[in-house]
Amino acid sequence: MTAELVLTNACIVLEDGTMHGTIQIRDGRIADISEGSVRVGEDFEGDYLIPGLVELHTDHLEQHYSPRPGVRWNTTAAIQAHDAQVATSGITTVFDCLRMGADEDGGFVRGEMREMADAIQAAGRQGRLRSEHFIHLRCEVSADNCMEHFVDFENDPHVRLVSLMDHAPGQRQFQTMDQYTLYYQTKRGLSDEAFAAFVAKRQGESARNSGPHRSAISKVCAERGITVASHDDATLTHVDEAIENGVRLAEFPTSFDAAKASHEAGMSVLMGAPNIVRGKSHSGNIAARDLAERGVLDVLSSDYVPLSLLHAPFVLADEVEGIALPKALAMVTATPARTVGLDDRGRIATGLRADVVRVHRMEGVPVARAVWREGRRVA
Repeated sequence: MTAELVLTNACIVLEDGTMHGTIQIRDGRIADISEGSVRVGEDFEGDYLIPGLVELHTDHLEQHYSPRPGVRWNTTAAIQAHDAQVATSGITTVFDCLRMGADEDGGFVRGEMREMADAIQAAGRQGRLRSEHFIHLRCEVSADNCMEHFVDFENDPHVRLVSLMDHAPGQRQFQTMDQYTLYYQTKRGLSDEAFAAFVAKRQGESARNSGPHRSAISKVCAERGITVASHDDATLTHVDEAIENGVRLAEFPTSFDAAKASHEAGMSVLMGAPNIVRGKSHSGNIAARDLAERGVLDVLSSDYVPLSLLHAPFVLADEVEGIALPKALAMVTATPARTVGLDDRGRIATGLRADVVRVHRMEGVPVARAVWREGRRVA
């Protein structure tokens, strides 16, 4: 950790606006913020100085651990590769998604995700990681094996977020069969007979498991102080269920009505940053930009493209009336941090952690030129 560091001649993005100025970092914390430039310190040459990004939902680690069907990479090597790409995208706090239960045959067996979590924690202790990593358990509540996987994380303090999801046909993300058929039958080359059997099996599992598993997991999270997210809510009934389960984060609602109701109930509404960059959902659901324009978007997640978390706020600031850069950046910094109870980061303010990023952007895609975590340069 750097004892003292001065970053100057920067366009500092605060929660309520921007200022040209200097920040002083001491012992990993922001000690002072002042207007103007000084002669000592690192010259930002007018680049943006923003808080380190806070990522709540990324499946990106899976791409490194299982880069091809049936392939499993060395866990530590996979974690380091994931961490390097996350950090160089300006993400200083990341919640790594680990699957609990499978929504299809195969998938990760029990113990694999526990081993991954242990490897993440070991890598942190060994100083291998640039960003700070927490665990986000993605619980496929329709799956028969969801709870036995979930039990493997009992009393793990690194678990700070748990999402409740049901990817069965006719549910939430897949309310119609068109997208489900494309995702499961076409891509996997299933015959009509095999696909019909697969659909019947998944619908039966959902009817049998979803309700009991949602209730049981929500109760455990309430007892342990873990933030709960509800995934792909589509209807007002889904939102009522989320309220009953103490949900604080509405992940990827698939309709405007569900997003609006979640927002009005005090939940943070999360959508994908790739959705913002592309201008549409990859699964044909509501566009995140529509929610932003209507004032019911609170948090962005990189989901499957780490750099999108830095890119998307600039797209919003450029293209959506009423959303200036400070408000857009709060969706990837202050608001996600508050949602999961991390009140020591996500803003440029004295006393907070010095997780900061130097961003260069004249036009187009922004570049993270340098990244500091608790005052120590990590990228």
